[in-house]
Amino acid sequence: MRAQLARIDAVLVQAVIAAALSFAHIHDVASAAGQDGWKAWAYPVSVDLLLVAAWRRLRTGDAKAAGWCWFVIALAASLGANVATAGLLDMNHVPAWLRILVAGWPAVAFLGGTLLAHSAPTRHEVTEEDGREPEHIDDQEDAPDPVPELPPPPVTEPAPTPTPTAVPVPAALVEHARKVATEHHARTGTSIDTTTLRARLGVPMPMADAIAAQL
Repeated sequence: MRAQLARIDAVLVQAVIAAALSFAHIHDVASAAGQDGWKAWAYPVSVDLLLVAAWRRLRTGDAKAAGWCWFVIALAASLGANVATAGLLDMNHVPAWLRILVAGWPAVAFLGGTLLAHSAPTRHEVTEEDGREPEHIDDQEDAPDPVPELPPPPVTEPAPTPTPTAVPVPAALVEHARKVATEHHARTGTSIDTTTLRARLGVPMPMADAIAAQL
């Protein structure tokens, strides 16, 4: 664990040193090319952001050609600034071509960052599992057993409805029942039912049915 932490610390230290020196060198080149003030400090930020965007595209595995292209461009800008400030270039008399490169870098970095951040992935891979055809299933082994057909249920005829036995009803009782029914209709607004008629007349249910049939 300690060895791993020491290795990570060493890598971080080296990364901080490299980033700081490269940041300062790009600033010095931009300043020598006529970019003063905050504009000179914006150039190293732009280069580092393009490096990060290109490295992120390489890590995702999509459009690696574009990622490598912009990574090499940003790395060349960083290394070029480091070499230029190593005494190989007169910082007081910067050539015209370097001024053109420095002036055109913001547009190039913006184009590269836009393409890396918003371009759609172009890699379309089909896994073996997706491209494999489905296996044929043996119908004889995996098919379910046929369900035996059941015989249709026997058709039963409905039982005949018993017809009520004719019960002799006196005419006077029918006339009295008609008055009771008329009075019930005038009082309630509805026709009298057999149960109420039986209760009012005090007769058996068969006779009440016979009287109701004659009303």
